[in-house]
Amino acid sequence: MSFLGFLLLGLIAGAIAKAILPGDQAGGWFATMILGVIGAVVGGWIGSLLFSVSLEEFFSLQTWALAIGGSLVVLLVYGLITGRKAT
Repeated sequence: MSFLGFLLLGLIAGAIAKAILPGDQAGGWFATMILGVIGAVVGGWIGSLLFSVSLEEFFSLQTWALAIGGSLVVLLVYGLITGRKAT
């Protein structure tokens, strides 16, 4: 996958992860893209360890599932580290 494809994957996966989790996650489109790219890397790493799959093609369902799952994990960990409080 190309670098621009990976950035687009990260932006969309990060936005989907923010939409799935309840609460208000701060950050604009750039923070969402960074979250998604880090999540895609984490998801690809976990997928290669557990399922022997990787992020190969942009239009692959496994690529999107790993990227969104990794973004959810990163968003949860970020929320635990920063200590977000519901108001």
